[in-house]
Amino acid sequence: MVFDFDLKQINTNWDNWKRYLGQAVEFAEELGMSRERINNLAAQAGSVLAENVPPANPEQKTLKELWEVADKDEQQVIARLMTKLASKSIS
Repeated sequence: MVFDFDLKQINTNWDNWKRYLGQAVEFAEELGMSRERINNLAAQAGSVLAENVPPANPEQKTLKELWEVADKDEQQVIARLMTKLASKSIS
């Protein structure tokens, strides 16, 4: 799979962002990663994004606020839900 995208456009449009994340999940699965590993990586990425990247749209702002009030277990749930949502976005 080849990623051909304009990061600025992907980051500012929620549907494009979900589609891009879905492609990343699909790519990871094609590489043989387990869903559990993908979810763990998503949780790590969520932490990095919440700490370092300003939200580009209202949906990302809401997600960041939820992430910041969640404990570690709840963040894992958010990460699992985001990978599930993202996978559904490319179907």
